[in-house]
Amino acid sequence: MKIFFDGGYSPAGMEYALVAGGRTYMRRDLGEGSSMAAEWLALIAALTLANDLALPEAVLLGDAAAVIAQAHGAIRCPPACRDHYEHFQSLPRPAGRLRIRYIKRTQNLAGIALEAVQRWTPPPPLPTITPPSSRA
Repeated sequence: MKIFFDGGYSPAGMEYALVAGGRTYMRRDLGEGSSMAAEWLALIAALTLANDLALPEAVLLGDAAAVIAQAHGAIRCPPACRDHYEHFQSLPRPAGRLRIRYIKRTQNLAGIALEAVQRWTPPPPLPTITPPSSRA
């Protein structure tokens, strides 16, 4: 199964989204951090979801090329994200094959979900309707 992941950072804090099997999973207000830390949290959450769903095989798809390369061991993980890397490495893997792949931002369903939430503004409150007073 494909699991799309994306992390983001805004003044409100870190957040991430996952999309798997037509469902969106989102966590917001994850506290202070960085964009890279948010991407790591998203990748960790994607692998955790694969385990929770007991998937025999999983393809984790994200647009954070640096985090994906770090997870593969292709490039050095910066000290600020080392704990995330170690946590990710300690998680159980699906019984079958686990692949972590880079995709373009425009193809990342999790990134699209995060953008939609950031653009959304709640509607104005409904007006208060006062019932007519009853006559005695």
